[in-house]
Amino acid sequence: MKVLCFSDLHRDKDAAFRLVEMSKGADMVIGAGDFANQHQGLADTLDILQAIELPSFLVPGNGETADELTDASREWQSAVVLHGNGTTATTSAGSVELWGVGGGIPVTPFGAWSYDFDEESGAKLLAGCPTGGILVVHSPPINTVDHDSSGRIRGSESIRDCVERCSPKLVVCGHIHSDWGKQVHVGDSLVVNAGPSGVIVDVDV
Repeated sequence: MKVLCFSDLHRDKDAAFRLVEMSKGADMVIGAGDFANQHQGLADTLDILQAIELPSFLVPGNGETADELTDASREWQSAVVLHGNGTTATTSAGSVELWGVGGGIPVTPFGAWSYDFDEESGAKLLAGCPTGGILVVHSPPINTVDHDSSGRIRGSESIRDCVERCSPKLVVCGHIHSDWGKQVHVGDSLVVNAGPSGVIVDVDV
């Protein structure tokens, strides 16, 4: 299964148009949060992305809430917003279980506007994650693709614990801009910090 993964569009319309074109070579699309900037401009990219008719799965970033993303993506008929829940994706290439958790985990230093959760809350949102599926999160697992521009590790312990417990085939995240495009393995799980340029990943189903 070819999965188009992206994150952190931050109202970038040009990036959204490029992703629509890239989707023609994929079976499924995953958007790992931060479509908006501080809760502003969600429609800027979602109005463009709704041209994608493939099964598409989104989580909120720390720049928009789950409710805001659900409301803004209502016209995107093939898109499903996940946050503390999961679903089964069925494509022409096969089926796979997904679980999604959005927001910044742990709490970011950005202040009250940021849609954040502490590690305890993150662990609760991740508790139902299935084994061997695809995990979609905005924040990376700690000590993976989570190094900020100063080299400091900014990822989540609760997400890392979930990855080690559930061994998803693929973990799609974003949030840490300086590690966009990077990929690492945690055990058998491929962890991808997708970024706004997007990347197509092959997943065995």
